[in-house]
Amino acid sequence: MIRAPAAATAARAPLRKLVGHMSGFALNLTSGRGLIGGVLASLVCAGAALWPARGADTAPAPNFSPDSTTGWLAQDDEFIPPPNGPGPVTYDPAHPYISFYKLRRNPNPSFRVADLGNPILQPWTREALRKANERALSGKVASIPKERCWPVGVPAFLLYPATPVYFIQTPKQVVMIWMQDHQVRRVHLDVPHSAKVTPSWFGESVGHYEGDTLVVDTIGVSTNTYVDNYQTPHTDALHVVERFRMIDDGKTLEVNVHVEDPGAFTTPWNAIQRYQRVQQGPMIEVVCAENNGDHFHQGLEPMPQADKPDF
Repeated sequence: MIRAPAAATAARAPLRKLVGHMSGFALNLTSGRGLIGGVLASLVCAGAALWPARGADTAPAPNFSPDSTTGWLAQDDEFIPPPNGPGPVTYDPAHPYISFYKLRRNPNPSFRVADLGNPILQPWTREALRKANERALSGKVASIPKERCWPVGVPAFLLYPATPVYFIQTPKQVVMIWMQDHQVRRVHLDVPHSAKVTPSWFGESVGHYEGDTLVVDTIGVSTNTYVDNYQTPHTDALHVVERFRMIDDGKTLEVNVHVEDPGAFTTPWNAIQRYQRVQQGPMIEVVCAENNGDHFHQGLEPMPQADKPDF
């Protein structure tokens, strides 16, 4: 468990004492005036539950899903470049790509062709993208892992489109669920990374709240995934930090992403994703793998199949 610095603990001592006095006062009221005491006691308990786990910041933690109908819909399946500095792979200027999720009536639909001139790319990473570009320009269908029902990894999880991502927040864990294929990420709160991390589709994510921001640190992402929808590869040293924060009076969820992987990229780089708050009702069951075969013999990637039962 990550512990707050001694100075921060000392700074919180008077507040803890105050909460203790308030709790006692609430209990006294409960015995004499049940309704008022119960309400006050509930408020005290709620305040204690939102106590920040790190540092001396007393701002309340964000509540991304106040009810079961609240979800967050990605505004695009492309990363937004940062205002300045190294940014994500984007499309080749000679082959502009406009996402269907950004413009439904796209007059010039096309597959993604990556900009190989992005200076963040190591030579082998650039070569992998060149091969992906060849497929995109060949006239054949250039599918991406999401379309073949494969988990996409991190930070590509942020690019899941079409249906909302739902959050479940508990004191020990934050769960993110993309509805369309029920892809699930788990963020363990206020704990360090494991001493030895076994690679997995979404890696090992640990996090904490910094005021109104959820900070998520992820390592151990399987090299069977890519960092984006251009199919930019990475190594097992990939390290991703995401900062989730609501803006626009809670109507938008902005995620600032920082990526480091010296084996795949020449420098760390940053990106942004934004979600729109939606009230589409509770999450429903959606199955990706049904009727999703290679019906027109385009040589698509096979869909995932379990080699053995999960239980």
